[in-house]
Amino acid sequence: MPPEPSQTTTAVDIDEVRIPTGAPERACLVVIYGPELGKRSTLGRASFGIGRSSKSELPIDQESISRHHARITWTPEGHSIEDLGSTNGTFVNDVRVKKGALKDGDQLKIGRSILKYMAGDNIEANYHEEIYRLMTMDALTQTHNRRYFNEAFEREFNRSLRYRRALTLLLFDIDHFKKVNDTYGHVAGDSVLRQLATVIKPRLRQQDVLARVGGEEFAVLLPEVDAEGGRMAAEKIRKLAEGARFQIDAREFTCTVSVGIVAFDPRISSPTMMYELCDKALYTAKQGGRNRVEG
Repeated sequence: MPPEPSQTTTAVDIDEVRIPTGAPERACLVVIYGPELGKRSTLGRASFGIGRSSKSELPIDQESISRHHARITWTPEGHSIEDLGSTNGTFVNDVRVKKGALKDGDQLKIGRSILKYMAGDNIEANYHEEIYRLMTMDALTQTHNRRYFNEAFEREFNRSLRYRRALTLLLFDIDHFKKVNDTYGHVAGDSVLRQLATVIKPRLRQQDVLARVGGEEFAVLLPEVDAEGGRMAAEKIRKLAEGARFQIDAREFTCTVSVGIVAFDPRISSPTMMYELCDKALYTAKQGGRNRVEG
């Protein structure tokens, strides 16, 4: 249910921007989205294969990944990645590549998995920093994850309960998202989620908390916002999604979201109760025809 920078579909060769990365022993890949989250694989001078095959140096058991999907190699100028004719392509920072140089911090999208390339003298510190980040962020959408949301929600709810401060919760998800996955595939569905988040996140306040709390479901915490302000924010999200254009390969299409809304009330006894009320409002929006706000 989200958007993000659309993925370019024309494969390019970006070897000309190769950047030296230093000794190959100071480079690794870290899984930041997908199976074995947080797994680190050290890269050296030897060829490093990524694919569904169990013989790959980094085997990833996903249907969206080809048996021999991509290969990382080393030259004195640094590491580079090469697509091996995969079905769904290899992406470096959302750009589809045939062969591309890698630099510290690059994100590699292989099927539905996202890997981060790390290189340089501070690799150990950077690795632990990334693991800490994975505890609070959803790498696919670059929004907060459910764990962070739960902690923030409990904190803000207790604050509202104690000081009678305004707080509004929104839940929204993409209408007919299953149809997107069935029609275009799960890789395309992931891209839509990334794109949607990119459309909505910049339009929220710094103190608001946007989190991916389910497959295609997002939550927004709005501290110091009452019911009227929350409804305005919900309508803004609905209109942003409705007006966005999502790209899947060479195709462009639109989608909508349904939004449930609940404002804090002293009669609401817990964050769980408030969440359940909001979830019911979202269900009502779905049942009422979708692309609407309820609550």
